[in-house]
Amino acid sequence: MNSLTEHKVALVTGAAQRIGKCIATELHHSGFNILLHYRSSANAALALVEQLNQLRPHSAHCLQANLSLQQDITQLAADSVNHWGRLDALVNNASAFYPTDINHCDETDWNELIDSNLKGAFFLSQALIPALKKNRGSITNLIDIHAEAPLENHSIYCIAKAGAAMMCKSLARELGPEIRVNGVAPGAILWPENAAEIDQQVKQDILKQIPLAKTGEPEDIAKTVKFLVCNAPYISGQIIAVDGGRSVSR
Repeated sequence: MNSLTEHKVALVTGAAQRIGKCIATELHHSGFNILLHYRSSANAALALVEQLNQLRPHSAHCLQANLSLQQDITQLAADSVNHWGRLDALVNNASAFYPTDINHCDETDWNELIDSNLKGAFFLSQALIPALKKNRGSITNLIDIHAEAPLENHSIYCIAKAGAAMMCKSLARELGPEIRVNGVAPGAILWPENAAEIDQQVKQDILKQIPLAKTGEPEDIAKTVKFLVCNAPYISGQIIAVDGGRSVSR
């Protein structure tokens, strides 16, 4: 399909659930047509597409890709541009997250965490440079406050996010003035999907580190992404921490 649209178009990776779903919904409410990328959450992605299309017909579409595979990245980029004939914003949200004890992690863990948090975002950004330049678009990467202050037993994840943080700054230098590149670094927004395994005392200890004394909401991240995409024409190369002040209270 190559149906030109008057609406701006955003591609959000990992958009079927959790923070990615909230970002896609927020940008859609701001007038964007949304391309929702998913890896394996097909039912959730299709449900969100249907929901958004009920609000505004033909305004959302989903695309499947494994961001560990170069051929999938290339195809995702091509399909994203071809669907509506334009692309104005890329939000690199897709991410794997799980602990990797240094004594027990292996190459499979390394590849999964580096690919999903860094490799996929880099090569997808590269593939979409021509389309984004054409519309003076933007790239927004989801980082993590633990890119600067490592999380215990999550060394590979933190390494990947530190690389993603430098990618924001490096691409901002290389792709200006046509493309702005920024990042959003969430703090404690959503407990991990295996939150039942997290001791309540651990949760309380985390909350004690946050000056605002509470976890954030996915909407806090989504609104910050929307600000960078829609309302920050002179901001590039910056990473905004959305963490209730935690990163300044260590």
